[in-house]
Amino acid sequence: MYQDHLKQFYINGAWVKPEGTGTLDVINPATEDVVGAIALGNEADVNKAVAAAKEAFESFSQTTKDERVAILEAIVAAYQKHYAEMAAAITTEMGAPKKLAELAQAGAGLGHFATMLNILKDYEFSHHNGTTEIIKEPVGVCGFITPWNWPINQIACKVAPALAAGCTMVLKPSEVAPFSGLICAEILHDAGVPKGVFNLVNGDGPTVGRALSAHPDIDMMSFTGSTRAGADVAATAAAGIKRVAQELGGKSANILLDDVNFEEAVARDVFNIMGNSGQSCNAPTRMLVPADKMDEAAAIAKKAAESITVGDPTSDDTRMGPVVSEVQWNKIQGLIQKGIDEGATLVTGGTGLPEGLNKGYFVRPTIFANVTNDMTIAREEIFGPVLSILGYKDEEDAVRIANDTEYGLSGYVSSGDIERAKRVARRLRAGNVHINGTGPDFTAPFGGYKKSGNGREWGVHGFEEFLETKAVMGYNSAAE
Repeated sequence: MYQDHLKQFYINGAWVKPEGTGTLDVINPATEDVVGAIALGNEADVNKAVAAAKEAFESFSQTTKDERVAILEAIVAAYQKHYAEMAAAITTEMGAPKKLAELAQAGAGLGHFATMLNILKDYEFSHHNGTTEIIKEPVGVCGFITPWNWPINQIACKVAPALAAGCTMVLKPSEVAPFSGLICAEILHDAGVPKGVFNLVNGDGPTVGRALSAHPDIDMMSFTGSTRAGADVAATAAAGIKRVAQELGGKSANILLDDVNFEEAVARDVFNIMGNSGQSCNAPTRMLVPADKMDEAAAIAKKAAESITVGDPTSDDTRMGPVVSEVQWNKIQGLIQKGIDEGATLVTGGTGLPEGLNKGYFVRPTIFANVTNDMTIAREEIFGPVLSILGYKDEEDAVRIANDTEYGLSGYVSSGDIERAKRVARRLRAGNVHINGTGPDFTAPFGGYKKSGNGREWGVHGFEEFLETKAVMGYNSAAE
């Protein structure tokens, strides 16, 4: 059970005591109760974990594809045994409603391991190019820093391809939501992952995260989190000329074209935002509607938002739980107030706790209408259950507004004409575009343009982030 390992790290195939004595309380955001305390690592812990990963790389990088397929098969089987525990832990650590934790949060972690297993089975690691052989090899020892909003999803979509490629790794999961990472370590241990291949050190970003990014024996850093922190990771890693992959913030535009069914599309996309309390980097938080449809869209959004049950995330009836922490709650409250102060129309929600709740980091589902793209709530990532509705003149204006952002993670387009939707989708400067409410695809690349990051996760593209390319001239006796 992960509770037995709160004050330990997983290094070189064993649970070990930390080098230091620092600890951090883990808070249940729904109750504000302390539900555990984890050990905080330091540079010495990172050094031990990296040394273990470096030593393990010598042998693990030489394993066959079939051997790694067997490891991933064992991980999938072990994950299924821990599935209920994983879902419950995510509800406790970051407040995801029970159904969301069971179906989406825990499901995403299993989905990435299963998807990567299938990719590995069919992947060819070398091919002829005349007399030269082109070979794909593991990039080396990897450092992972993952966030709290989709905790096991972000762990699995790094760990699974790294294992499939033959890399070794050190993970620093979010210290705010650390339980899912500990369970992941148990899963990999139960699956028989060789010692030193996967290592886990809990801690904060300035200490453990920076020590990982700066470590001379780390060959690649993969980071998911805020754009600000991502810049720090990249700057720290730069001296070592490491490969850096980043999945960062977003402020995704959601264009509803004038031929769409507004009753259906507006309500659907309000629910899409609110399900994880707005804590998704790809959430469609800027809804663009024809200017003459503003009042209609606002009325539909208001009805949808006010139908959402906010409260105890362990209840089957709850659709939206709390945000993850008091820090996040205060940030969101400030941005909601900023929207009011800057003149956006508050349709529903607003500052303060939802009615009937007097504790927990709950935010009122909030809708703003008549938002302009220069307002703070249209520019900054709020990371809470807040929707901004903006008006546009025509299709050209909608595309211009959508692309007028420093981010480029996701985009959304809805239209009654699929060819029209495709045309608009191709013009959006974003790494992912969803047409007519289509959900995520674990086999497709996930990542962003501009300040939303670089590199890709998920699917074959995510797998190949962990591979180096070698050309061996004269490998083949004759061109084939």
